[in-house]
Amino acid sequence: MSDTAPDAPVPPHPAATLILLRDGPEGLELLAIERHAGLRFAPGATVFPGGRLEAADHDPSWREHWPGAGARADLAHRVAAVRECVEECGILLSCDPPQAATLAGLRAAMAAGKGFGPALAQAGLAPALERMAPLARWVTPEMLPRRFDTLFFLAPAPPGQEPFCDGGEAVGSLWATPCRLLAEEKAGRRRLVFATRMVLLRLAGCADMVAALACAATGEALPSPILPLLIETAAGPVWRIPAACGFLPLETSAEHVRLG
Repeated sequence: MSDTAPDAPVPPHPAATLILLRDGPEGLELLAIERHAGLRFAPGATVFPGGRLEAADHDPSWREHWPGAGARADLAHRVAAVRECVEECGILLSCDPPQAATLAGLRAAMAAGKGFGPALAQAGLAPALERMAPLARWVTPEMLPRRFDTLFFLAPAPPGQEPFCDGGEAVGSLWATPCRLLAEEKAGRRRLVFATRMVLLRLAGCADMVAALACAATGEALPSPILPLLIETAAGPVWRIPAACGFLPLETSAEHVRLG
């Protein structure tokens, strides 16, 4: 028998997302992927590489890849974000630049079912987990049947690697400025879920990677969760986020919000 009350919200799955950054001709650029139109969650949406945490992401052996004594509380989230980035767009945030053949071998091993840790060890590669900086923690609203508690990380893109999508979860990728992605959504040429849109609005004012990384949370504790609430106002329903969460606007008309 379930201990969950009939009207209780579905517990959110822990998840992690990696936003790779680079400086382009028009300023800060982010790596985004387009999700397959047949997926249950966010079909056809433009998102950042990411997904659920897996049991292996919590393996104590990952502490060996953290410099110095004592790993951070978000270590498993960092592992998951790097793993998902490899799976979805073929880029590894690594300590040393991998050879193209080595990276291809890593992707092939993972596609064949080999775990991320063993596949890295077989390829002689190590993840650069310390290069990631947490930006925010977004939680899916409580009324939805599929919920995620997602930690968003920022990191400079590793040099010499190009995105490669295998057509599974991700069917395409692109480097673009936040302003371009927001403009394409406004023109109806791109689909953005709420959390992705809010992250783009946060980073749209950043001129370069240095400015974007300065937006990251400080300290070792996980960022406070941002849980959007549906509020009825005189002007109609809006999605409201907590004050002082670092994101604006605090209220967005429900008709302009896509949650999944």
